Amino acid sequence: MLILLMIGIKKLILIAIVTIIAVSCARIFSKGTTGKAEPLPSFATVGVEEFQTFIADDFVQLVDVREPEEFEEGHIVGSVLIDVNEQDFLEKALATLDKQRPVAVYCRSGRRSARAASMLAGQGFKVTNLGGGVLAWQDQGKALVK
Repeated sequence: MLILLMIGIKKLILIAIVTIIAVSCARIFSKGTTGKAEPLPSFATVGVEEFQTFIADDFVQLVDVREPEEFEEGHIVGSVLIDVNEQDFLEKALATLDKQRPVAVYCRSGRRSARAASMLAGQGFKVTNLGGGVLAWQDQGKALVK
């Protein structure tokens, strides 16, 4: 009985140590440059119909974050190209976009535009991402222009 009790105590101590280490690591890795925990930049991801309604407002800045070849194959009317895969993406975005106006981003499937949206939101932009990208856009019968 005493041996079982000692084994149980050792397990509890081990669990406590692992928990303390895990919590400490989480605190260290969740801190930004200020040393304080910072929330991740947020943005909205919406479906095709809501995105279309959103970009119908001329005040919204529409950005295609795909590569130039993809843009040339067809893009949503009124969009400008700022390739998220380019090293100077943020520099170009900051030079092109107005932080006082909302930004709508899209790509082929929504993955790159979600990354771009996060980067832009981190710079203070209010960003809306097209969930599913141009693939979803076309599946809903929406047009692209060349």
